[in-house]
Amino acid sequence: MVAKIEDAAERAPDGLGGTRARIQSVALRLFADQGYESTSMRQISEQLGITKAALYYHFTSKEAIVRALIETMLAEVTALVEWARAQEPGPALRREVLARWTAIMHNQGLRMFRFLGANYRLVRDIRGEPGQPGGMAAVVGELFAVLTPPDASVEDQLRVRFSLLIINMTGMAARDLDAAEEDILDAAARIATGLLPPGF
Repeated sequence: MVAKIEDAAERAPDGLGGTRARIQSVALRLFADQGYESTSMRQISEQLGITKAALYYHFTSKEAIVRALIETMLAEVTALVEWARAQEPGPALRREVLARWTAIMHNQGLRMFRFLGANYRLVRDIRGEPGQPGGMAAVVGELFAVLTPPDASVEDQLRVRFSLLIINMTGMAARDLDAAEEDILDAAARIATGLLPPGF
């Protein structure tokens, strides 16, 4: 039996929303720590202290749990894009978008991004592919477009893109670092800010 694990999300209040959040949090921990294929719905229900029937009431499969995790993050990034479109372009906007992007990554935690990096094929259909409508790749592409003036040099375009991508690459890059998650994410945010073009 898998050892009992818990965090703030897993102690969410009861109720439909709270139960779904707890299920997603526990499942993500198991997926990231022992692998998606090695995790069963039975193990997830045992971690939660609920019956399999109760688990299946909320999610019919592991894939459904993953879809909910991805769609939650996608909704947050989509909201960021819509907000950024309504703002005045300029250096202040780029830094604020980077700060909000970092906050989204903080909310998701490193486990989420380690899981995504290790299970690309599994989540590909939900994330979307470059050049195809919908999915995370398309939304992030829109964010790049909002932040990058049409006359920006190739170097400046890459700096803007790298500054955003470095945040969600942190989970894989910091896999074996002996440091607190908060310290890792804060360091990544400082590095990302430093990549933005000066005065851009």
